[in-house]
Amino acid sequence: MNLVLTTDSVPDEDKLAYWRDALNRTLGPMTVAAGGDAPFRGRIATTRLGHLRISSLDADPQRVSRTDRHIARAGAEYVAVGVLTAGRATLVQDGRKTDVGAGDLVVHDTTRPYSLDCPEPFSARFAHMPRRAVALGEEELRQVTGSAIPAAEGPAALLRSFLTALTASAPVCSPAVAARLATSVVDLFGTLVEVRTRQGAEPDAGAHEHLVRRVRTHIDGHLRDPELSPHTVATAHHISVRYLHRLFEREGVTVARLIQQRRLAECARELGRRDASAPTVSAVAQRWGFANPAHFSRVFRGAYGVSPREWRVRDGHGERGGRAARSGTGLTPPLS
Repeated sequence: MNLVLTTDSVPDEDKLAYWRDALNRTLGPMTVAAGGDAPFRGRIATTRLGHLRISSLDADPQRVSRTDRHIARAGAEYVAVGVLTAGRATLVQDGRKTDVGAGDLVVHDTTRPYSLDCPEPFSARFAHMPRRAVALGEEELRQVTGSAIPAAEGPAALLRSFLTALTASAPVCSPAVAARLATSVVDLFGTLVEVRTRQGAEPDAGAHEHLVRRVRTHIDGHLRDPELSPHTVATAHHISVRYLHRLFEREGVTVARLIQQRRLAECARELGRRDASAPTVSAVAQRWGFANPAHFSRVFRGAYGVSPREWRVRDGHGERGGRAARSGTGLTPPLS
């Protein structure tokens, strides 16, 4: 449903109070201070677009701020991306203070304090995206929050045009179309962040290697967990899956493949035990995260050239090395 709140018919002495209530009602708890003494003028139109909220604001000078106290009262977490279509503003978040001009994109995270100061009448279009829908880690997201993003070309220009058009079309979209458009907004935003991240300075080599070591240690410590995956690894390190894959581009192996390699190596080592109490093949597979015995046998044969049962009965100093030994990697399956 499209909701329009305006001060036009409100008595002059009540306009600012009405506007404060309108912003708190539609955009969440915040402090609103007028930028002048004249009767305040403001209009906000807001509507749902799938899982997003699309808003159009036209108002007099003001300063809005969100503090830890406001955040504690909020019931939802959003990343807001908007375009200033008229006027200018100053955004402060994450220790950054940046000037925003007409045509620029602006991004802020409602889960952290921020302020937006508009010293003159302005117009803006915003999309509030649920934080859980934005598949970005804190490190990536903080590269754009508190920043003005010129929108002359590339993904930024596409997103600016998209946001401007959505404020008019969102109220009349069918639910199916709205869901698709909402996904497009989130995807465009993710692409924008990825492009800006790649354009920025390369991360410190030492920091890169340290994080890769941490990820490898985490994987080795959770091999027995059948839920271990690139997604759970990324979540544990507060980064996105996209960024995790970028980290391992230099490693010559994907994270999913690394997990499988390490599990197979542990299975091979355990299956090579030469004592009567050695567990069954299926028990070993299950212990190291392989829930499906048939799948385990297939990938084991692909890595070592023999089935798990054949591996078990071969002499450990004879043929057992198979493809692994010929690859020079010991018990670690080859990358191919």
